[in-house]
Formats: sequence, structure tokens, C-alpha cells
Amino acid sequence: MGSSWKLADHPKLPKDKIIAMIVLDGWGEANPNQYNCIHVAETPTMDSLKQGAPEKWRLIRAHGKAVGLPTEDDMGNSEVGHNALGAGRIFAQGAKLVDLALASGKIFDGEGFNYIKESFENNTLHLIGLLSDGGVHSRLDQLQLLLKGASERGAKKIRVHILTDGRDVLDGSSVGFVETLQNDLAELRAKGVDAQIASGGGRMYVTMDRYENDWSVVKRGWDAQVLGEAPYKFKSALEAVKTLRAEPKANDQYLPPFVIVDDNGKAVGPIVDGDAVVTLNFRADRMVMLAKALEYADFDKFDRVRVPKIRYAGMLEYDGELKLPSHYLVSPPEIDRTSGEYLTYNGVRTFACSETVKFGHVTFFWNGNRSGYFNPEMEEYVEVPSDSGITFNVQPKMKAVEIAEKARDAILSRKFQQVRVNLPNSDMVGHTGDIEATVVACKAADEAVKIILDAIEQVGGIFVVTADHGNAEDMVKRDKKGQPQLDKAGNIQILTSHTLEPVPIAIGGPGLAPGVRFRSDVPTGGLANVAATVMNLHGFEAPSDYEPTLIEVVDN
Repeated sequence: MGSSWKLADHPKLPKDKIIAMIVLDGWGEANPNQYNCIHVAETPTMDSLKQGAPEKWRLIRAHGKAVGLPTEDDMGNSEVGHNALGAGRIFAQGAKLVDLALASGKIFDGEGFNYIKESFENNTLHLIGLLSDGGVHSRLDQLQLLLKGASERGAKKIRVHILTDGRDVLDGSSVGFVETLQNDLAELRAKGVDAQIASGGGRMYVTMDRYENDWSVVKRGWDAQVLGEAPYKFKSALEAVKTLRAEPKANDQYLPPFVIVDDNGKAVGPIVDGDAVVTLNFRADRMVMLAKALEYADFDKFDRVRVPKIRYAGMLEYDGELKLPSHYLVSPPEIDRTSGEYLTYNGVRTFACSETVKFGHVTFFWNGNRSGYFNPEMEEYVEVPSDSGITFNVQPKMKAVEIAEKARDAILSRKFQQVRVNLPNSDMVGHTGDIEATVVACKAADEAVKIILDAIEQVGGIFVVTADHGNAEDMVKRDKKGQPQLDKAGNIQILTSHTLEPVPIAIGGPGLAPGVRFRSDVPTGGLANVAATVMNLHGFEAPSDYEPTLIEVVDN
């Protein structure tokens, strides 16, 4: 090994302890109330860890600048959270990467933009994505800058295919976003660019499915965006959204697909041979399925009817393992020298496990968006298949026990010094908005933690329990004063998204040296501080450019 990979020994902490690194997905810390499923659930294991505050339990930040996102209003997500946990440093991420590329103009000089630009002369540029300023999947201002930049660089005909939000922003806000976009497109038309909205639909019903849960969602989008076919036809998008929202029980997330037609009733913007297509979303999880439909020749998930020969680019690369899409406007962060790679060079054998929906997070994202093993001699990764074809509130216990048992066996085998898992329950069930099921999910995750901690007890090891971002700890939308928001009928508005809350980190176990405690001089600690902390517990000093460790050793 190169000397550059050699980590200095920690002056006070021993090597060769078995460490369980447990990530509770979507497990934040918020005020106790009836909408805090983690509080409502029976979670005796996590409750007992919390009693160790402030020396063995504290909160760290998992959103905004702490994970490389642009502002403190940007909620974290599992991808950037695991990147930070594994890399030990903060890298510009997602929206921030796109913002920097747009601000510098670099996006317009890149390989991806040059690729789609070849279509500008004689064909249409199509932009498909979530129309809102929610900042979780996409942002309106980025769309506006892209429209401006593309039109200045020769795009003569532009069609926008909008997906209404109502999940990361308030229901009903779609009308204002459509008005803003239509005004922008009218200004482009005044400058001689043929620019208009071509189709639309609500994000949860059209296009933005994830984890191959329901391909019919993507098909509805395909039919409207590519084929120009939908059950509803309108002369303008504003009329479309206002009309469809007037239906009983209608909301932005579930608006049916519509196409915009001209005076002859012909769709104004189907995608045809020679066109360029850009998916606007910077967040990957709800774009991967559409990317496959646009890019894969041997696609068989639904009948595409007509497969246009297009130049397609994503805003970002959505799946680094699949190299999907093969063209993108903004390159991913170059995350090097992750903690996982250091540990393999320094003799730490690693076991990583989760179920399908989060397996990539505890491996690929943890390792800096890198596929496979650093060293197959030193690592073993185990994927437990997730329940397929159901929403997770139907089986809220998911595979927590199976993951925990695999971790327990790995710990008791004494073959590994790090056993790393992700327990997805509080996140995946939290996303369904089903409060009762989320309470069951949190209890299941807590029980899984106990199975792992019991094994650590048996081998004299150490545990580190943390999370990647919040979700289940607040399941209601709140007004400026923090009170639950009600809809017109007086019902609470369920919050299905991640949150801006901090997450816990707890340390302990019989192998934890006496005198180890959380430092009080890193008050703004975030997920990126965890890597140095864990390296210390393995008996090493972290590299000098890592975010500082959260622990100190005081002589008793």
C-alpha cells in the first residue's frame, strides 16, 4: 500500500474492536407530539441510548450546507447523507452542483450540453421535470436559467413537459408556478423562440415513480410527453391545471396527464426523431425509471409504441452504478479517499448490509458513488431483497429483522471489525404518509437495533447509531409558527417528505474505552464528522482534511 493510505495510530484508542455502524434511515429528532412517530412508537432501545446525553448521545446536522446543499432550507436526502457519512468531508451536491454550473456558465460548455445542442438547429428541445421551487427534486429558477441559456445558444423550438408538485410545496401552488413559466415562455416567443408548455400531470401519478414500484406512472408520462396522447386536452397549461384542480378530491400530486393542443386539436409537442430531451430534476430517485425508458433499447416494462431517436441528457447522472443516463449536463462530485477505502488499506475488514431500497446507500453512496468493492478480500456486502410490488406501509416492518440478523451473524463470526447496516423503515414508511404504519416501522427499526447491540455486547464491541436525515419524527406540514397546517376541510396536511431536523448519534458498548465522550467544542457537527469519529473508534487518527471527530478521550 502507498504510504499515503496509512493512517496514524490513535494515541489513546485501541485497534481491532468490532464496531457496529447503524444508520437509521429517516430518523430525526423533533419535539414530542402525536405527529412524531418516533416519539409515539415504543422505542426502548433508542430511548435508553438517549439517556446517555450529552456524553454518549448528541444531535448532528443532516441537511443544508452540512451535506453540501445550497441553503439551510434544503432538506437532506439519503444519497447526500450517505456520501457525507462515508466520505468524512462535505462535497457540493445536487442542486448546489447545478447552481455552481449555471452561475459560472460551465453547464453550457460541458459535454452534455454540447451533445443536446446538436439538435437545436432543426429540432425541438424538450425539458421534462418537476415544476416547483421545493428544491428537493428540481427548482424553478434553474429551469428559468436553462431556458435562457439554451435559447441564447440557438434553441429555436422548446417544449416544456411539466409535473406538478404539491408534495415538497403546498398543494395548489402549481397554478402560480404555471403562470410564471407561461410568462417566461411568452417572453421567449416575443424574441422569436417557439417556446411553450406541451404536456403535464401530477408527480405521483405521472412520470415520477421510484424503485420500480409502478411502471404505469411512467407510461402515463410517456404517452403524454413522447406520443402526445392523454385523456385530457387543453389549449393552455394554466387552463389545464385550473380545470383539473377543480375536480372533487383533486390535488397537485395526482393531477391526471394532459397534453396541450393547437387550434386543430393536434398535440403541440410530442417527442420525435432528432429531438433533444433534458430531464430537469437534479435528484435521482424519481428520474431513473424515465431515464431507462428514454435510453434503453431493450426496454420491456411497458409498450413504448414509438421510440424516437433522441439526444437525451439528465441534469445530473442519476445512477452511477448503471451509468444512467450516459449523458448529463452537470458532472457528479469527485468523491475520493472515502473512509471505507482507508479502512481496507489499514486492515479493517468490513461487512455492509441493507435491503434493496437502501443497499446502494450503505455501499455505493457510502463509498463516494463508487460501485463494487475496494478490496474483495477485505469486504463483504449483502443485499436482502425488499418486498416488491407493495407500498411499504402494507409491510412496515420491512426486512429490519433480517438485516439485523445478518449483522448479528457477521458480528458473532468475529471476521469483521466494521459491520455497517442501514435500517430503512422510518424513511420508506414515512414517505407513504401513513402515520399508524410509520409508528410500527419505528418500533421495528428499534427492535432491529437491539438485536445488533446485543451481539456487540457479546463480542465486547462498540456501537455507533446515527441517521442520514429526518422523516418519521414529523409527519405534518406546519405553518410559520410551527402549528399543524389544515386543508380547507379542516384536516391536517400530512408531511411525506424528509425534514430539516437534526439526527442523533449515539456511541457505546463494552469495548468503548473509558473516558470517551462527545466533545462540546464541535457544536455544529454534521454527518461528515461521523467518519473521523468512527476511524478513531477503530484506533486511527483521521486524515487531516476530514471534518473533525466528534469524540475526545478524557483521562479518568
